[in-house]
Amino acid sequence: MLTLGFVSAILAEKSFEEVIDFAAEHKFGCVEMMCWPRGKAERRYAGVTHVNVNDLDEEGIKRINAYQKEKGVSISGLGYYPNPLDPDEKKAAEAISHIKKVISAAVLLGIPVVNTFVGRNPSLNIHDNLKLFEERFPELVKFAAESGINIGIENCPMFFTDDEWPGGKNLAFSPAIWDKMFTIIPDTHFGLNYDPSHPTWMMMDPVKPIYEYRDRLHHIHLKDVRVYKDKLDKVGILANPLEYHSPKIPGLGDVPWGRFFAALTDVGYKGPCCIEVEDKAYEGSEEDIKSAILTARNYLSQYIPL
Repeated sequence: MLTLGFVSAILAEKSFEEVIDFAAEHKFGCVEMMCWPRGKAERRYAGVTHVNVNDLDEEGIKRINAYQKEKGVSISGLGYYPNPLDPDEKKAAEAISHIKKVISAAVLLGIPVVNTFVGRNPSLNIHDNLKLFEERFPELVKFAAESGINIGIENCPMFFTDDEWPGGKNLAFSPAIWDKMFTIIPDTHFGLNYDPSHPTWMMMDPVKPIYEYRDRLHHIHLKDVRVYKDKLDKVGILANPLEYHSPKIPGLGDVPWGRFFAALTDVGYKGPCCIEVEDKAYEGSEEDIKSAILTARNYLSQYIPL
């Protein structure tokens, strides 16, 4: 059935082996491994490299695969979340180039999914961003499809503070936009790394898309969110989103997890479901971070038995 894991970004300072060890010790079945290019992170939870695709040689492939087998923990997907529609064409080209390297690494490692963002030029409207998408993404998806790799696009708008104003840095945030993208790229290798927290704070039903896009669900993120109605009443939906909501670990927010998992089982989804920790209440220490992962695991074990 479903496999419970977590996203490795929250254990940024740990090695690949240490991440797998933690997963094995605490009965997780999988981990989404981050594959950013080594260097300075541009934002929180970015710039984490647990699988370095630039240095992946035959020895490294054997080591990674052997360690997964030894510990009984699989890699659910390789993750890299840049902005391929960046208005700076050099940055966009670098992002697309590295996504291709991650796809090639997934082939070598036998991992079926690469998770990423579509990206967005924040200053352009949706129509004009879709033109950019049509220029840049079909060739990338074709490259993945020919390699037998699924691309899972996370549905986060990447609009939280002034840094992403006014339109955010990821276009693929709503079913209406997915419909347009899937018309441009009908190949089902192109799909979703679906996170129910984002439609929840955007005032959309987080469960309906599971039924409507069942054939596009390549990976699942498990993150919760708390919408503070008193703050929303004060600032309104046009405010920067973090003024009225906060990411939480599963069970501490407003995502209807019972309905969510009922829907996943209804549509026959049998893939990975990975906890994504972005809850600032659990970032004070390494022990807090580990507590976040394990508290979320304990809550979710009612839906995905360990």
